[in-house]
Amino acid sequence: MKEFARLCYLLILLTTAFSCKKGNDSPASNPPSNYTLSYGDSIFYITNQSTDYTINPLTSRAGEYIGFPEGIQIDTQTGEINVSKSETGLRYLISFIPAGTTDTFTTKLVISGINFLDGFYRLNTADSVIRPVYNANWNNPVPGLNNGSIFDDGSSCNSAGCNVNTASGSINLAQTVRNGVFGATPSNNDRHEFEMNYRINDKSGKSLNTIKVKLYYFDSIDDVTQEVYDIIDSRQGAILGFQPKLLPFQSFISVNGNEKTAVFSKTIPKPRPPCIFILGR
Repeated sequence: MKEFARLCYLLILLTTAFSCKKGNDSPASNPPSNYTLSYGDSIFYITNQSTDYTINPLTSRAGEYIGFPEGIQIDTQTGEINVSKSETGLRYLISFIPAGTTDTFTTKLVISGINFLDGFYRLNTADSVIRPVYNANWNNPVPGLNNGSIFDDGSSCNSAGCNVNTASGSINLAQTVRNGVFGATPSNNDRHEFEMNYRINDKSGKSLNTIKVKLYYFDSIDDVTQEVYDIIDSRQGAILGFQPKLLPFQSFISVNGNEKTAVFSKTIPKPRPPCIFILGR
């Protein structure tokens, strides 16, 4: 009887040891209660290095990683983010679902750069000149103005008629129209895309950065097509944490008392390129 009891005790010890060893050999599916998803910082800058710049979660766990909105290059299994190949100037929400659970851990981070807000811009108002948003915050001043930062490096925009202030990055939409981008007599729904190269004197070390901007022209709000409202709808929620004021298109949703309707998209919002809808009047 004593031998039997001793054998049972040994079996319990072996079972416990095996269970602990198995847990230590594989990534933990269930993070401890104090687990935090983190990449070590909240803002990351592109670099001049010849190889891609990548970042990883400080603590590696087995599960699925998801980036939101579209534009961030993330490995869904490891959480590795390729900063060099991600769209810059945007804030992203990174979510992690541990293997075997429905729990979700999240963190937000910014890939440094500039952005322009989607919306309607009237030529006869102050909105005819739009300025860039730096690091996903309207209140952030662009560093290095008149001190190393340069916009439209190579003059690809200005040479094609899109009037970019090379010192500030602002786009003069009225001058762009006067430059004949949309022809001598602009046509409704005419559109052109421009690629702006720029360098900012910040922690990126003036590394070459790029943003594409798409310009549309309409005589008035009454000429705007349903396609445009669908584009606006598809981008709802794409600019995370950005609420400095009503976006330029929000006061135009009702036209002559008729509501322009669009069903909220179920796809991941695509924030790039920024879509600028110019209204002649």
